[in-house]
Amino acid sequence: MKAKKKPLEVKTAEELGVTVASNITLVSVEPPAQRSAGIKVASVAELVEKLRNEAKVIA
Repeated sequence: MKAKKKPLEVKTAEELGVTVASNITLVSVEPPAQRSAGIKVASVAELVEKLRNEAKVIA
């Protein structure tokens, strides 16, 4: 059996009493700040030492 389709009523924005205008004002656009260059570590011990002492990530 095929399902019956209910007729779809199409209304415009004016019929609904809605204004279609943009309220957004662009103030400024700036590029993000430049990131510093990364470093390569030679061993896991050096990585852990840098994370503990320089980045203060590992307590």
